[in-house]
Amino acid sequence: MNSAENLSLAMARSVKERYTKGMMRWHYEHGLVIQACLAVGQHYHLEEEFSSWAYGMYDPLIAQDGQIATYRQGEYNLDQINAGRNLFYLYDQTGEERFLLAAQRLKEQLVHHPRTFSGVFWHKEVYPWQIWLDGLYMQGPFNAQFSSLYGKPEDIEDLISQVQSVYALLKDPVTGLLYHAYDESRGMRWSDPKTGLSSHFWGRAIGWFCMALVDIYEFLAQDHPKQKDLVTILCSVLDAVLSFQDRTGLWYQVVDKAGDQGNYLESSCSSMFASVLFKSVRIGLIKDTEEEERYLRSARKALEGLDKNFLRRDREGQLHLKGICTVAGLGGNPYRDGSFAYYVSEKVAEDDFKGVGPYILAHLEAERA
Repeated sequence: MNSAENLSLAMARSVKERYTKGMMRWHYEHGLVIQACLAVGQHYHLEEEFSSWAYGMYDPLIAQDGQIATYRQGEYNLDQINAGRNLFYLYDQTGEERFLLAAQRLKEQLVHHPRTFSGVFWHKEVYPWQIWLDGLYMQGPFNAQFSSLYGKPEDIEDLISQVQSVYALLKDPVTGLLYHAYDESRGMRWSDPKTGLSSHFWGRAIGWFCMALVDIYEFLAQDHPKQKDLVTILCSVLDAVLSFQDRTGLWYQVVDKAGDQGNYLESSCSSMFASVLFKSVRIGLIKDTEEEERYLRSARKALEGLDKNFLRRDREGQLHLKGICTVAGLGGNPYRDGSFAYYVSEKVAEDDFKGVGPYILAHLEAERA
């Protein structure tokens, strides 16, 4: 690749070329990759190029009364919230009330969403009493943005309380890493009967959690008393994550099992950690100069590893990202048992938005720096 090339812009344009009107599904990774492309457009003063494209993706899905195609509040599925983050941008750009009404519908779900006794949202109604680490990203930044614009101060307090509870419940005291999930009922076969925890540290789940914290932080008032609590939690998790960074700059699918047969370096979690490390420095989360440099060194090393091992340019000049785990979950049918063998058995693909979105954001943060 050309070392002078702005890879966030090149990848965003590659996505825009391949991903056209009518292809969008209302789901978290679709919202994520569009959000990443919009951020690139804003940074490079190409808003018209990317905003008109984003509008074309959302336009067929949002009715005049704010109803969202394929979305149903009664599913109580946190994965359906994240795509709503771009509704605020579209409402600001167009003034079309339907985008605000759609955001209000999503917020209404969160008002009524079922919770564990510890006060944290269930991941989905079909996964009762379960907290999944990625659930904080699926609802947290949207919830924080909505609350900062239209909500009540207590909504932010509740969100931060959920962050604190998730961290306390899912943290491993030995490694400092976070387990993928927790079952308050202890009813799932994947959950430990004593702790309720799943068995392994899945890279992307930890990545979602870290991305959630830096994004939520941006919507807190500068004098918010809980800012320091979020920073302390994030830095604790990042310190644990950095201790498992491979010499290539990347991270493994199961973070702490580098030498185990079948484990592999995975591009979505590596992109997420790079993005968060860069962004933590940019938005002023890190106050110590030596710590800033440590984060930046690790982030740069991660990008080098991603570009060397997973980036591909085709004959038409478009960019592609390889090495992305397509999915990993727990329970369901067929049953996913949360074993090491399960995590390394799921399909690995190219250009999955769960990897491409964070990759764009990671390079954009590097270019901003």
